[in-house]
Amino acid sequence: MTQPARLAILASGRGRNLEAIQAAIDLGDLNAQIVGVFSNRTRAPALAFAREKGIPADALQPKRYADRASYDTALAERVTAVAPDWVVLAGYMRILTANFIDRFAGRLVNIHPSLLPAYKGLHTHTRVLAAGERMHGASVHFVTDELDAGPVIRQGHIHVKPDDSAETLGDRVMACVERQLYSTALAELINGTVDYRNNAIYRDGKPQQEPPNACYDTTSSSQHNA
Repeated sequence: MTQPARLAILASGRGRNLEAIQAAIDLGDLNAQIVGVFSNRTRAPALAFAREKGIPADALQPKRYADRASYDTALAERVTAVAPDWVVLAGYMRILTANFIDRFAGRLVNIHPSLLPAYKGLHTHTRVLAAGERMHGASVHFVTDELDAGPVIRQGHIHVKPDDSAETLGDRVMACVERQLYSTALAELINGTVDYRNNAIYRDGKPQQEPPNACYDTTSSSQHNA
C-alpha cells in the first residue's frame, strides 16, 4: 500500500464531515491521515474532536489580524507547515482569498450542500424548499476564485419529502449524503481515479462530461450506483 495521503482539514463548526472522514480512515476505506485541523473559531467542536483523536488542532482568530489577506497568509503558513497533500474544507465558513486558493490550487477541495451549479452560497435548504425542488444533495468540488464554482468531482442526492423543513432536509443531506460522499470523492483523488488539469476534471484519464450523481435515499435500490 502506498503511503497515506496527508489531509489538512479546515472547519468552523461541529465537524461532522471531519468525523466522517476520520471514520472512513479508521475503517480502512480511505488511505489517508489527517495531519492537522484548522479553524477560525477557538471553540469549534471540530477542534475538540481532533484533539480527542490526537490530531494537531489550531485556531486562528480573525480579530487578531489586520485584514482578510493577512489572516489567510497566516493560515496558509500554518497549513503548509503540516505538509498536506490535500487541503479539505469541511464546513469552513470563511471565504478564502485568491492568494490562499492559488497557493493550494489543484489540492483544495470543498463540499457544498447543493447540486451545483444550482444554489451556490448560503441557505441552500431553505432555497431548495422555496423553489419546490424534488431532489436535493451535495457536491464535492475543487475550490477556485469564484464561490462554489470550481469543477465538481462527484455529487449525491436524496428526494425531498413533502413534510421536510429546512432543518430536517439539511440534517438528512448531512447524514445520508455528505458523510459518505466526501470520503468517496477523496478516495478517488487519492487513488488517482480523478485528476484535475486545466480547470477540468479527468476521470480514468478521460475528460469528465458530467460528475457522477449517486442516489443516497435509504430506501432506494439505486443507492450509490451512479
